[in-house]
Amino acid sequence: MAGVYIAFEGSEGSGKSTHAARLAAALGALLTRETGGTPVGQRLRDILHDTTVADLDDRAEALIVAADRAQHIATVVRPALDQGRDVVSDRSAYSSLAYQGYGRRLDLDEIRRLNDWALRGRWPDLVVFLDVPDDVAAARLAKRDLDRFERAGAEFHRRVVDGFRDLAAADAARWIAVSPNGGKEDVAAQIHAEVTVRLGRVVPG
Repeated sequence: MAGVYIAFEGSEGSGKSTHAARLAAALGALLTRETGGTPVGQRLRDILHDTTVADLDDRAEALIVAADRAQHIATVVRPALDQGRDVVSDRSAYSSLAYQGYGRRLDLDEIRRLNDWALRGRWPDLVVFLDVPDDVAAARLAKRDLDRFERAGAEFHRRVVDGFRDLAAADAARWIAVSPNGGKEDVAAQIHAEVTVRLGRVVPG
């Protein structure tokens, strides 16, 4: 039996990395990330997040992210799933729809087709969306040394979050929306309970 592919999505500062790691540990799943989940992907990620890269065309950005994703699905995600292991990823192709589609205002259908090709059609089975209020996300970012995406401006990030909300609303059978307003333990318990229902098997707390 093939494993289950679960992705965490959300704005910068939403707690994705923390809760992806917790869920992966609870499931005994492979934990990975996009971008940078492979050695090749890490080199691509360095370009994408480098604050000195000031003239990267939006289409070039979309192609770099898709290249990272193609390598990731071929060498990390699919092999694990084919061996029956669950995979939990910090971000997925849906980030491209939100960031390059809604955020950069590139054509959504083109971004979807590009990423479907990169994925060979293997999209996540389940998406956990951490829907953090805009003011909370902004406060968290204020404490960071910001990368190129994080410096893109408030309006860009509002479009990204609106994009995630639209994607979640349009595909409720695949997406779980969680408002991480409580403490980490409460949020983790909520995520594990929701994933338990969707997977039909208990996720330890």
